[in-house]
Amino acid sequence: MALLTWSNMFSVGVNEIDNQHKKLIDLINQLNDAMKAGKGADVLGKVLSELVNYTVYHFGYEEGLMGQHKYEESPAHKGEHKKFVDTVGDFKKKFDSGNAVITVEIMNFLRDWLTNHIMKTDKKLGQALGKVGVN
Repeated sequence: MALLTWSNMFSVGVNEIDNQHKKLIDLINQLNDAMKAGKGADVLGKVLSELVNYTVYHFGYEEGLMGQHKYEESPAHKGEHKKFVDTVGDFKKKFDSGNAVITVEIMNFLRDWLTNHIMKTDKKLGQALGKVGVN
């Protein structure tokens, strides 16, 4: 069973952002499935790296749109991105050095953070972008 399932309630009204969110959800589910199946550190590390790299790409895409369209709430939104990247980056370093394992708590953190970020912060961004014709 998937840890997180895409539904239209997650849509922010910008197709590319929605598609990227679907990819993030898929990566979180892949990581969760690998953890539950007891996959080795090499498999978990590969999926975790892909998740971290794609998250950085996705945040860069959103931040590019924010700058292009002079989004007023950009500093706070970018701050949320930075905090998440720092937190997950620190975890990845610990995982890579053998000082951390992927647990249900880590997976719940990823699920909850992404859900809350999409439903609150990204929906506001989507509304603002929709007003300037981005869809």
